[in-house]
Amino acid sequence: MSVSPPPAWPDERLSTGAARLASRHQGHFSVETVQQLLTDSYRRLAEHARVRTHLVVLAERLTAERLDALTHTHTQTQTTGTGAAVRVLFVCGHNAGRSQMAAALLAHRAGERVIVSSAGTDPAAEVEPHVAHALLESGLSVTDAYPKPLTSEVVEAADYVITMGCGDACPVVSGRHYLNWSVADPDGAPISVVRTILGDIDARITDLLAALPDA
Repeated sequence: MSVSPPPAWPDERLSTGAARLASRHQGHFSVETVQQLLTDSYRRLAEHARVRTHLVVLAERLTAERLDALTHTHTQTQTTGTGAAVRVLFVCGHNAGRSQMAAALLAHRAGERVIVSSAGTDPAAEVEPHVAHALLESGLSVTDAYPKPLTSEVVEAADYVITMGCGDACPVVSGRHYLNWSVADPDGAPISVVRTILGDIDARITDLLAALPDA
């Protein structure tokens, strides 16, 4: 499928990803919509990036998540009650610690029963090193984890929005289940403290799974 670039890509390599995404969503979203979302995703990520080597790849991944969320929102009235996976969004300030740990734990323990997302109101440049280490110790891969900006598409698609320390910047959308977890911030904490925080979040995940429908 041929995709004409928008007036100015922030990085010309984005055109290849735009073609892939437009082909995947042909019949659901216009080429222009895909291009606009991809450009917006790139610019949002670039605001906080220290190194831009992988920005094109990450922008495509973020755009794919946003398009998937939009698809769900557009069709959720038809899928309600059909056993569709519950969608859970974890939000914290930087999406580098608490929300990353919660997302990794829930995705591991819930499997296909839950679609998990995480985001930050002011995303950091990278996942906290001690957070990544603690997750690896628990057998959870963080290879694909990266701090993501909070977008309206992902919020509106969520069934549950769980906030952790983002204060007034936390999203509010009517019709969603909201939980606020008072969890210590692992930013700059020693690994022993991060392990304790991970244990706290894991206990909360156990309670969440018991409360989720069909979980």
